[in-house]
Amino acid sequence: MTNQTRVASVGELETSFQRELATDRWAAAETAFALATRNRDAGDWEQSREWVAQCLRILEGFPGETEEQAATTRVSVGGVLLPNYLHEGVVRGRFGQVA
Repeated sequence: MTNQTRVASVGELETSFQRELATDRWAAAETAFALATRNRDAGDWEQSREWVAQCLRILEGFPGETEEQAATTRVSVGGVLLPNYLHEGVVRGRFGQVA
């Protein structure tokens, strides 16, 4: 089983997010999306909402005019499949009820 397909715990994802925030903000946005998804799927709407907001804040710092600029760099994070493109519209579309 590869690291990409292993299901990471929320704690592991949060640790990864903190590290990525300092070293790779795009990866941090992808991990925040995964955390929002995991919390939403677990029924923790408040935590999901916080991770959606964090993801959107990070994405504000990136250009997103072209598909290349919005393309995700990983297929999944901690067992959560990522969309092919990550931008505000995708995040709000996936998390409209909590965004």
